[in-house]
Amino acid sequence: MTGGFDWPALMRVGFRGLGLKPAEFWALTPAELLMLLGEGGGSAPLNRARLDELAQMYPDAATLKGQGDG
Repeated sequence: MTGGFDWPALMRVGFRGLGLKPAEFWALTPAELLMLLGEGGGSAPLNRARLDELAQMYPDAATLKGQGDG
């Protein structure tokens, strides 16, 4: 389809692929729908390596108990 949105295809993806109800689908803006489909701007999703890196940088407080308390 040239120009505009391919609404039948978007509706199929929204209803079947994402499991949205009609009211949920029509309440979305085009930008929100594209984001749900993994399109558009934004950063890449968090992967395991980045999660591990963040966990090392910011450990849970519970893991620090007893360390250096003297």
